[in-house]
Amino acid sequence: MNKLPKVAVFGGGSWATAIVKMLCENLDQVGWYMRNKATISYIKKEHHNPNYLSSAEFDVSKLKMTNNINQMVKYADVLIFVIPSAFLKSELDKITVDFSNKIIFSAIKGIVPESGLIVGEHFNQLLNIPIENIGVISGPCHAEEVAMERLSYLTISCRDEEKAIMLSNYLSSDYIKTKISDDIIGIEYAAMLKNIYAIAAGIAHGLGYGDNFQSVLMSNSIREMKRFIKKIHKMKRNINNSAYLGDLLVTGYSIFSRNRMFGNMIGKGYTVKSAMMEMSMIAEGYYASKSAYLINEKNKAKTPIIDAVYAVLYKQKNPKKIFSKLTELLD
Repeated sequence: MNKLPKVAVFGGGSWATAIVKMLCENLDQVGWYMRNKATISYIKKEHHNPNYLSSAEFDVSKLKMTNNINQMVKYADVLIFVIPSAFLKSELDKITVDFSNKIIFSAIKGIVPESGLIVGEHFNQLLNIPIENIGVISGPCHAEEVAMERLSYLTISCRDEEKAIMLSNYLSSDYIKTKISDDIIGIEYAAMLKNIYAIAAGIAHGLGYGDNFQSVLMSNSIREMKRFIKKIHKMKRNINNSAYLGDLLVTGYSIFSRNRMFGNMIGKGYTVKSAMMEMSMIAEGYYASKSAYLINEKNKAKTPIIDAVYAVLYKQKNPKKIFSKLTELLD
């Protein structure tokens, strides 16, 4: 890479907004694609996103914004996708220009429903992006705390260490600490699975279970995550590192966790449809629970927590009865 790569973020939600903010700390220009033309006009005029992280102010002279996805793909060398997994394919289908030589980073914590693949695998297997050009941005890091410039940590994962270091430098600041990894498969699956476990934590809280049970649930969740990922991609990894355990804990316990919030509503008696209607943000764990359950039908890892969440969300089983049974399976 002889020239300084141009970077663009694809997505208009809270995590996309946070990543743009991080990049603006280090870069003179940041590309930003979002579908809503009115939101782009608002940001250019008012210097903040009206819908997400409205406290985050932008120097708009640094922003190159468009609602034309092909224009942004042509502009950038590094494409960071932060579009909810449920809508990713429909956005990718709009791309008509060649992007096979681009560097792709995913900050999406979920499975692409149409392919049943994590985002990196989707780009590699279906869109023929070389695996060394694919990376993952993972937490533990909530967008809301980035907006407040509270100390946060990121893990940047890519098979090509040089690319991981490059993006790590672009995202680092006095309030963002970064580390790199080469476990792109494991970290991306962990980012998907932790949302399911956060829903489980929310359901338990909504049902009235206390902190003692929550600690047992989280302890069992990290061991379940380890078993699941080991079946998918066996390699040496420390599941207690922040990209795995840390991300699980912040998503399972934080007041900012939309997946925990979604689960809490389910535990309190909301239907899936009514909980989704009340939330203004996507709970990725809803889609992930189905994908993880179906993937594990082939791999046969012991996953009682995933099974319980799937039964509640997709089989309309009674949460109280399902979690009563789950308490007998945990240790």
